[in-house]
Amino acid sequence: MSEVDAHLLIVDDDERIRTLLQKFLMRAGFLVSGARDAAHARRLMAGLDFDLIVLDVMMPGETGIDLTRAVRETSQVPILLLTAKGETEDRIIGLEAGADDYLSKPFEPKELLLRINAILRRMPEVVVEAVRPKVLGLGGYQYDIERGELWEGDALVRLTATENQLMKIFAASVGEAISRVTLVEELGRDHGQAQERAIDVQITRLRRKIERDPKQPRYLQTVRGAGYMLAPD
Repeated sequence: MSEVDAHLLIVDDDERIRTLLQKFLMRAGFLVSGARDAAHARRLMAGLDFDLIVLDVMMPGETGIDLTRAVRETSQVPILLLTAKGETEDRIIGLEAGADDYLSKPFEPKELLLRINAILRRMPEVVVEAVRPKVLGLGGYQYDIERGELWEGDALVRLTATENQLMKIFAASVGEAISRVTLVEELGRDHGQAQERAIDVQITRLRRKIERDPKQPRYLQTVRGAGYMLAPD
């Protein structure tokens, strides 16, 4: 996540400070929402996801420390605490509550920006792993990836060991062209033009089992200059 696309929540009961921080951080490229107290912040967090919370400690009612503890019960969103208190004990209380950083008032807005960016850079990237299908549709055929079985309706289509290896290789990189050299390596064969030609023969045989018209392949395609690609339904 880059800093400029992050959504920040500013929680401060001082409207002037809250407004100034919102404008300053928006000019820095952030998307910024504001809350006047902990209750308001809770309502916003119930409907929106934030990348970082800038939270004033000294607020009427539920304090920033209390809200930090509550947030930490269900979320690991970074929290930067703001307070007029600068004593070591207060900083420790805030950090023990689950805050990621602590900035004492008064402060320079540029220092706040630097601290926000530093926290965001420390956050790990969230990688969403694609859900891979367990069965690939190939027209009237289906290939069960986990079992390594090719089916035509209820009939099992017998594959040779090499054909099955090829299907597993293609199934692991659906929609991506795989070169002859790579296929030779994946099959554990020695390098050489003879082995690459042997791959072409194996592809032709495999097409006879998964294509309605092997001469006009729909699913196991030739990608000119790149190799072969499996393109299921």
